[in-house]
Amino acid sequence: MKPEIIQYCPLMPGLEAALAERFTVHRFFEDKDPEGFLAHHAGTIRGFVTGGHLGLPPDLGAKLPALEIVAINGVGFDKVDLNEAKRRGVRVANTPDVLTEDVADLAIGLSIALLRQIVKGDAYVRAGQWLGGDLALGAKVSRRRFGIFGLGRIGRAIARRLEGFDAQIAYSDRVNLDVPYDFEDTPQALAARSDVFVVAAAASAETRNVIDRSVIDAIGPKGIIVNVARGSLVDEPALLAALKEGRIGGAALDVFADEPRVPDGFFGLPNVVLTPHMASATGETRQAMADLVLANLVAHFAGEPLPTALV
Repeated sequence: MKPEIIQYCPLMPGLEAALAERFTVHRFFEDKDPEGFLAHHAGTIRGFVTGGHLGLPPDLGAKLPALEIVAINGVGFDKVDLNEAKRRGVRVANTPDVLTEDVADLAIGLSIALLRQIVKGDAYVRAGQWLGGDLALGAKVSRRRFGIFGLGRIGRAIARRLEGFDAQIAYSDRVNLDVPYDFEDTPQALAARSDVFVVAAAASAETRNVIDRSVIDAIGPKGIIVNVARGSLVDEPALLAALKEGRIGGAALDVFADEPRVPDGFFGLPNVVLTPHMASATGETRQAMADLVLANLVAHFAGEPLPTALV
């Protein structure tokens, strides 16, 4: 018999077809009676496929006694309790590396869009306002001071791209790394020397709301923040208040604390660019992610090492 797995969210059609071919797939996100489903099937579920933004809710995981593997379609694993998984002997895998380039590209794109007013300029032309005069001046991207909070795979890819803009690059991380960029030991210190503060660190209990009012105020009224990491790293109410009060120059955000719900206070602000958690949303990368999800599941049920095991 095919192993039974839960599909917790929609996936690429090709991946869904491949999963259906190899496994008995329960599309949990479509079930109108999840408790009824669990009452009948919880004891037979051996795999759980989810998105990085969703993970595995602890209360749901506790109801799956036969669970063997959690396959995450994404790089983030902050919403899966790795310690509990290890205790239970549940394997966990994500899809790192394959999305690094796209996320780094979007970080640069968001920076350019905000500094050079690309979104505002598009709306200006469409509304016929150009007939009344030129748009107000934007700000240069080249040779600006960029601070990167979190210099992992994605942070380093962002830094490499910024070298092409002759940027002054600094970073903050848990340790001083062997890289050709200036190190600051706190996000506040990094913010104080940054025109553009890019959030690229992994989400964890330690980084929750780490970008708080003190960091936002250190960025200052001429600086901007770009977040391509996780919404949980930024104190959203503090950021929204700073934007409204002019204590920070702008924000470009691809991620939010309670996705897909976004505080509507952001919507009317002219110094904000918002995107729907689309950093890895290219056909090429999503296919590579899908391939890894499938490879991790197939390897597990074949008794082989996982290509990208976390636990």
